[in-house]
Amino acid sequence: MAETTVTETDRRRSTATILDVREDFEVAEGMIPGALHIPMGQLQSRLGELDPKVPVIAVCRSGNRSAAVADALNGAGYTADTMAGGMTAWTRAGLPTT
Repeated sequence: MAETTVTETDRRRSTATILDVREDFEVAEGMIPGALHIPMGQLQSRLGELDPKVPVIAVCRSGNRSAAVADALNGAGYTADTMAGGMTAWTRAGLPTT
């Protein structure tokens, strides 16, 4: 699993699936435009929503949960990275949220 920066994640939004693995109450505060929201605990049952041919960038609040998700996805045959610093770093960088 590799880490990607918020700048790199923003650049790759059109070519990768941004997967937000935070809980509903966290997502209510804002998420990356166009991101797919699947809480970490639902990932296994909702894996079919991800295209294995499209790279995934996993995002959480600070980067811990998304790193675990990226590892699990890589183990399941996906190509997945984690966004370093999570949504905390994204909002600190002044990038857009919905």
